[in-house]
Order: sequence, then structure tokens, then C-alpha cells
Amino acid sequence: MSDPHLLGPSMRQAARLALGTASALGLARFAYGLLLPAMRDDLGWSLAEAGAMNTANGLGYLVGAVATAVVARRRGAAATFRWGMVLIAAALAATAITDDYSALLTARAAAGAAGAAVFVTGGVIASRIAARAASSAPITVYFAGAGLGIAAGGAAIPPVADHWRLAWIGLGLAATVAALVSRTAANTGREEPAATAGRARLRPLWGIALAYLLFAAGYITYITFLSAYLADLRAPLGQVVLTWTALGLAVVAAPALWSRPTTHWPGTRALTCLLATLAGGAALALAAPAPPVILASAIVYGATFMGVPAAVTTLIKVHTPSADWTATLSAFTMLFAAGQTAGPWLAGHLADRTSTDAAPAWTAILCAAAALIAAIAGRSLRDAAPRPSVIETNT
Repeated sequence: MSDPHLLGPSMRQAARLALGTASALGLARFAYGLLLPAMRDDLGWSLAEAGAMNTANGLGYLVGAVATAVVARRRGAAATFRWGMVLIAAALAATAITDDYSALLTARAAAGAAGAAVFVTGGVIASRIAARAASSAPITVYFAGAGLGIAAGGAAIPPVADHWRLAWIGLGLAATVAALVSRTAANTGREEPAATAGRARLRPLWGIALAYLLFAAGYITYITFLSAYLADLRAPLGQVVLTWTALGLAVVAAPALWSRPTTHWPGTRALTCLLATLAGGAALALAAPAPPVILASAIVYGATFMGVPAAVTTLIKVHTPSADWTATLSAFTMLFAAGQTAGPWLAGHLADRTSTDAAPAWTAILCAAAALIAAIAGRSLRDAAPRPSVIETNT
């Protein structure tokens, strides 16, 4: 059973570490969706050009994922996490100082690269906390941190979104605070020596990898164009704030819903369920333009999308040796980055030729396909119970 004296401090450490995903995802990636309509109008962008900003972020994320395994091997996961947090804050602040398209693409790419370093190393640190606490809860808490960033952005940004430069400065300041508060949470007590840094193990998890790629290309489109979708519906400010805040709070609440299924359900069952629910939530936005329906769609989306990386991380922990976690997580993050690099740009082109309805439709279709692939992969993946080090024993 879990030692309650150990689990308490571990959960507090995981909660502070979760500021990593709050910054890397909630602020550096998803908050852009709140500012997209204002920047698009002020700078005269098409939807494809607006989507390319998140494509640049995804490309930077891909480069960062490739570099993270090397940097973490040399500098350690804790140091890489800390420097990544600092660089995120700098990149967000830099986005406020120019309206040059190339410079903004560069800033978004830099935020993505730093975000990948934080995401990967934070996931490794959260896995070590989980192993020490004999609980998967620190992993789900870490990924739920993205919701904190989304909720904070959803509440604070829309009222000042027309002044997008000011908003980016505020995001940079928030990321700076997150870097300071999470600094000590990156302490792991020990670092794996370079000789045991491990290697990526993709072949046993090929079906999971393909589903993750499709998920990455699909999920990012919904949140990238959510504000543009609401703007086309002429949604009032209150609806925008409520929708984004509810989405973020749903992410925060997700661990309560998915912690035990992610840990205890055999094979890919939890991952398949998450992807199918996510597809249904995105499709719900197309059912009717009524505010309650869109709000329900955002809540379902928020309650599921960050559960997918948590489920994938747990599968990696179950099916790979601990020495290979960093390398395997980095490889999966590269696939993830490749998917979310292409997704917004392709969906933006599609939306330019149709309407912003294409964004939730894109998410629904790709995530439904990912759910099918995950279900098929579960048949060939040997069902194995999670190691005792990651089993949640509390009821």
C-alpha cells in the first residue's frame, strides 16, 4: 500500500511540478487561441497564417523534443526542466515586442522548443515521484497542470484580448512566476547516469505511437481555433470567458475522472475510451451553435484531452524498462510534435475554404480514427498489469 506520509509530500511536489505543464501548454501553446482573433484582425492574417503560428510552435516543439534527450542526458532532467521554464517566459514576453510575421513565428517556435524540454523532463520527474509514492496520481496531477494555465488564461485574457501585446507581456510574467515556484519541485534526489540513459522503444508500442500521432494532429486544432469559432458565432465576451475557463477547470478535474482507469484498465482500454470521448466532445460543438452545447463540448474536451498523454505515459512505464523512460518519452513527444505541427496549418487551410466548423470536425475525425487504432493495437499489445510502483492503491 502507499505510504500516506510519503504520498502527501509527493503530491505537493507534483502539484508544484504541474506548473510546468501550466506554462509549457496552458500559457505557451493554448493561450494563443485566445489571442488569435485579435491578432488575426490587427495583423490581417488568413486562418492558414493564423494556424501557422501554432504550426511554428509545434515545429519548435519537435526540435525541442529531439534535443531534450541529449540535453537531459548531459545536464540532467531537473536542470533541463528549470532552464526550459525560464526560456518559455522569455519567449512569451518576446512575442509582445513585434508585429513582424517572421519574428512572431520565431518566438512561437522558441516557446515550443522550451515547452518540449519542460514537458518531457517534467514527465520523467513525475514518473519518478509516482514510483517513489507507489501511486499514479502524481503523473495525472502533472498533466492536469495544463488546465490551470488554460483556466487562468480564459479568465484573464479575453477582457484584454484586443490589446494582444499587453496580454503576451502578462503571459510572460505568469510564466516567470511559474518558473520560480516550480524550481524546487524539479528535485529528484538523484539523476540517472549518462550510461544508463536508455534507448527509445517504439516497436512494441507502434499502434499506440500511431494513435498518438493522429491525436496530436487532431486535438490541437480544436483549441487553436476555439476563439475564432466563437467569434464567427458572434459569441459575447462572457461566453468566451466561461467557455475557456470551464475548459481549463475540466482539465484540472480530469485526474479525478481518469486516474484509476488510466492505471488499472488493461492494455489500451483507457486510451481508447479517452480518444473516443474526445472525438464525441469535439463533434458536439457541431451539433448546434447554442451556448450550452458549445460549453458542454468544451467541458468534455477539457476533461479528456490531457488524459491521453497521461495514459500514454503510463503505458510506456508499464511496457518499457525504467532506464528507457526518458528516451521513449522523447520519441513519443517527437511524434506528438510532428502531429501538432501539421494539424493547425492543414486545418487552417481547410477552414479558409469552408468555415471554422472545420476545426471541431477535424478534431472529431482524427481522434475517432486514433481511438480505432488504439483499440486494434490493444489486441496485439500484451495486457499487463501496471508495476506496483505505479498502482494507485487508495480507493
